[in-house]
Amino acid sequence: MLPGCVPWPENLAQRYRAKGYWRGEVLGDLTRGADPARTAVVTAGGRYTYGQLDAWADRLAAGLADLGVRAGDRVVVQLPNSIEFVVTCLSLFRLGAPPVLALPAHRRSEIGYLCEHTEAVAYICPDAIGGFDFRELAAEVGTPHLKQVLVIGDAGPYTPFEEVTGEPRDLPAPDPGDAAFFLLSGGTTGLPKLIPRTHDDYAFQLRATAEAMGFGADGVYLAALPAAHNAALGCPGVLGALRAGGTAVLASSPSPDEVFPLIAREGVTLTTLMPAFLPLWMELAELYETDLSGLTIEVGGAQLPPHVAERVRPELGATLTHWFGMAEGVLCFTRPGDPPELPVRTQGTPLCPDDELRIVDDDDRDVPDGAVGELIVQGPCTLRGYYRAPDHNARAFTPDGFLRTGDLVRRTPGGELVVEGRIKDVVNRGGEKVPAAEVEEHLLAHPAVKDVAVIAVPDPTLGEKTCAVVVAAPGEQPTPAELRDFLTERGLAGYKRPDNVRFVDALPYTGVGKVDKPALRARFE
Repeated sequence: MLPGCVPWPENLAQRYRAKGYWRGEVLGDLTRGADPARTAVVTAGGRYTYGQLDAWADRLAAGLADLGVRAGDRVVVQLPNSIEFVVTCLSLFRLGAPPVLALPAHRRSEIGYLCEHTEAVAYICPDAIGGFDFRELAAEVGTPHLKQVLVIGDAGPYTPFEEVTGEPRDLPAPDPGDAAFFLLSGGTTGLPKLIPRTHDDYAFQLRATAEAMGFGADGVYLAALPAAHNAALGCPGVLGALRAGGTAVLASSPSPDEVFPLIAREGVTLTTLMPAFLPLWMELAELYETDLSGLTIEVGGAQLPPHVAERVRPELGATLTHWFGMAEGVLCFTRPGDPPELPVRTQGTPLCPDDELRIVDDDDRDVPDGAVGELIVQGPCTLRGYYRAPDHNARAFTPDGFLRTGDLVRRTPGGELVVEGRIKDVVNRGGEKVPAAEVEEHLLAHPAVKDVAVIAVPDPTLGEKTCAVVVAAPGEQPTPAELRDFLTERGLAGYKRPDNVRFVDALPYTGVGKVDKPALRARFE
């Protein structure tokens, strides 16, 4: 396995292979068995068959190899939902060079860290999105290992993506047990941790989620969330649609004016949505006269209020499935055929019979069914350690290898999981996880900030928004706008900048010297 990754213990690996979860599949072969004339991907820019997708990925893999990208090299990929994103992933899977999947919203702070931490040899990005120039970002994040910057569109001083091509040739097949790519954690300890997903474990996730959702070759998946997120990438997502021989439709956002026409035109059967968008969809579905009766909607990533869940079937006509999942691998969800009350009140059952979910107290002792405790988990999709993070891994995993999720849950008498909250210090802003510690660290670098605490405050649309509670330095009084501009200059992603800024004379502290965030939340809710 790639150095810096933590393998499964051999006894578990043997069990997962013996039970047929891990079958030795490699992700570069996802599209190999499909009818080359079938439509694989639909974007705003066109329609692409399996044959076109395969040929392009082979040429790009050869072109990247000609540029010096080798098996085991890491490549930071920061692309929107686009055909280039799909082709890039396939080509890197075939090379055995794991892509590090960054989000378009990331900026210098995150991209610089990812390039440095992974010793990435290449960075692939668009020229600009929404007025932001990624070529300028590329100029700011150079590391000694970064040899190539590939740009889609006007490349400026960098290598044009469309010129990276070569004569297709046989490439050494990657080890199915090795890291295929890296997802980013929504962690609470500053910059994101890297989650290595292997060919074996992710191929199983794609296959099992597609089977659970009834998604086959006639299925059409709409990626309205970023495809670099686990939810839209592989539950079954874009990659699962391709593995099944179906069609992946890529949208730039879940906005009804974009996705409702796509759903109608392409006959979309499955999509993934954050809870915050459901009321908007229900409000506008009748206006657009869109028939959603053939659509299954996977909803997760943030709190889904029961009164919203109850309205999905009567107002949209769609089937609701309710999910709890992590990029780290654990997935629990209701199935399309479950009784309608289950997705209203629960997050269903685990993906796999060999997912071992324990609910424990502060001393790691199992609590009885119905009691609330922290969820810890291991299984054929759940990582055994974050990449190059031994100190963090010592805290994030139990001595016997269970991942500490930081989520407070309970189990119903029927065996379904119900998520009650979390113990990690993170703001869940409409599904985007904002680590409080990272934002606090940046704000403390401002000379006018003496002390700061970032907390979550309720929001009717996003579920939660960020609130920075600031103690100004003596004689200073920065404005909220000045602090946000400062964070922008430091390269912090837009969704991590505080929605609200409040000023106090002093922060409250607990008896053991920690900031009393519950007291702050009670004050500023």
